[in-house]
Amino acid sequence: MADKNTDALRKVALTTGEFSKNFLTTVAGDTSSNLVVSPLSAQVALAMAAYGAGGKTATQMRKSLLLPEDNQLGQSGYKSLIERLNGVKEVELRIANKIYPAKQFVIKSAYKELTARKFLSRCEELDFHNSEAAARTINSWCEQQTNNRIKDVIARGSLHPNTALVLVNAAYFKGSWAKRFDPSLTADRPFHVNDKISKIVPTMFLKHTFRFGHLPEVNARFIELPYRGNELSMVIILPKEVNGLKAVRDNLHKVNLAARLKRTGPSHVELSLPKFKIETTLNLEQSLKILGMTDMFQDGADFSGIADSGLKISKVVQKTFIEVNEEGSEAAAATVIVAMPISLDAQPPPPERFIVDRPVYYAIYHRDLEVTLFNGFLHQPSVS
Repeated sequence: MADKNTDALRKVALTTGEFSKNFLTTVAGDTSSNLVVSPLSAQVALAMAAYGAGGKTATQMRKSLLLPEDNQLGQSGYKSLIERLNGVKEVELRIANKIYPAKQFVIKSAYKELTARKFLSRCEELDFHNSEAAARTINSWCEQQTNNRIKDVIARGSLHPNTALVLVNAAYFKGSWAKRFDPSLTADRPFHVNDKISKIVPTMFLKHTFRFGHLPEVNARFIELPYRGNELSMVIILPKEVNGLKAVRDNLHKVNLAARLKRTGPSHVELSLPKFKIETTLNLEQSLKILGMTDMFQDGADFSGIADSGLKISKVVQKTFIEVNEEGSEAAAATVIVAMPISLDAQPPPPERFIVDRPVYYAIYHRDLEVTLFNGFLHQPSVS
């Protein structure tokens, strides 16, 4: 049984890497704004919905989310993934799911059982006729799950009396660096926003051994910064050119970072890394349509596995936060899916220098599972 669960976990974990790249590049588009997303939060929330879909709706969702063909294997894989991530030691990591059906809306018992067993999700009925109270309940749950980092994910006016169902996934991470930065070495240093604009930002400094290497396929270098416990790490891809982040973003699909990290040994590195804080709120409808999930937003949507009543998705929202400082990183995300009724040590060599003084890609990553929890682009550091 253990082997079966391990196989299911590996298969689902494998899908998260490709979905992460697809999701990030689609959401980012051509923006030059700071961005943080949780592809894992989005994938888990949408997978919960997909396992209640049928017909063309299911086909599109399964293909876009890269769900395994074998339902039992896929569902068991998500259960194992959530349990494994929630069991990570020496850091705070939580992945939580919740379903909020309207009091008058009847969810099939088989779907309730599936989401409870495989997605560890609880079900709580709400009265959406009192939409403000319902929003407060959902927002309060998201705040609790993300240590008060994600607030008001359900904006005023997002819920209506005819809202049938809300699916929520929350992800929270807080971890200290395995080797912390000394705050006394943090200094104001230049950061090149592009080849014309620079700004002075608080920049941390650390001399230590890290996995570090080159990515010629995107003309960049990478470094991995482990968190305490060494199960999770932050990976940073630094373009060699000041304006090189677009090439990294457009060609991220060519980079097999997991394989590269496995082949890379530790090097002595002098690391300069800006402190930064990013918060992003995204309406994901257009991005998910680009990824191929179009039917679920239309009156012809098929969610017959969830309920006998006609159902379509009216909104998918993700709100995400990350802060990086001398102690470590804190990140949180909530993805909300709103459904409406249809109609509506020897002498070391000289250290390498890794100076993050230009826009970069970054990710918080589970090293063994090769799962990206959070990722994004840092275009312009800000700590406010």
